[in-house]
Amino acid sequence: MTEQPGIRSSALRGAVDLSSLGQGPTGGEATGGGVQPGSIRVDATEATFEELMLSTREVPAIVVLWSASHPETEKAVTDSVAVAERLGGRLRVIGVDVDAARAIASAFQAQQIPMTVAVIAAQPMPLYPGLQPVEQMEKVFAEVVKVAGENGVNGRIDVGAEPAEQEPEPLSPEHQAAYDAIEQGDFAAAVEAYEAALKKNPKDADAAAGLANVSLMERTQGADLDTARRAAADAPDDIDAQLLVADLDVLGGHVEDAFSRLIDLVRRTIEDDRERVRTRLVELFEVVGAQDERVVKARRALMSALF
Repeated sequence: MTEQPGIRSSALRGAVDLSSLGQGPTGGEATGGGVQPGSIRVDATEATFEELMLSTREVPAIVVLWSASHPETEKAVTDSVAVAERLGGRLRVIGVDVDAARAIASAFQAQQIPMTVAVIAAQPMPLYPGLQPVEQMEKVFAEVVKVAGENGVNGRIDVGAEPAEQEPEPLSPEHQAAYDAIEQGDFAAAVEAYEAALKKNPKDADAAAGLANVSLMERTQGADLDTARRAAADAPDDIDAQLLVADLDVLGGHVEDAFSRLIDLVRRTIEDDRERVRTRLVELFEVVGAQDERVVKARRALMSALF
């Protein structure tokens, strides 16, 4: 991905074309430093989105695309608001229901919902798909505020008295090691760190979610989707080939296709092979999120396939 012109950042990179929404100028230096009235969360429509994008020349925004038909995805919005509220109005959170605003979803090239994007001076920078642990969101949002300030976007939303600064709780050594490894693109080291965290506390939900996500990234690193699909089509009983396509489909947002592929494979396999496929499917459930409607349906289908 290439860095957007006019925004200088070594930490946040990406490119999304918003020109179809009639967005204002994207080049040049941003200005801003005033106080704007309003609340942290704003829900956008296609009619209001251009104005909200222009407002990011004063206050940077976190845009979260979610789906009312999958209400569990709104958690990405509420979690973002909770994190942004600790930043004293320095970030606005813009929720976009893609079911009601398909043009916005298309402009952001959203392949997976929820999807979170930073916007500074009307210039978007993709952050991450799916749900993320709050502790990682805090660091990402702090970096967005820092980058915005470096580019002259220093405004703040007037949400009443500014909250007192609170020292964030330090990460455990294992979580810090995982976070640092992810920053460096060392997924193998991140897997080891999350495994160490789970060994210390098997009920660590953040570590379990983190392990599932970085394991997926490690498995698919360097894989080509077209090549993988051809291999899977040529060898429908090749478990490795089918697992790889399922992994890539989840990464690409084709969650239901991935689940269907592996549930069908469960039905066709026995003993150790069946257990291997079932284990991978459960790992992908963790990536997508236990409360996701697609996971709930797939769990029922898996139980039917097993018994």
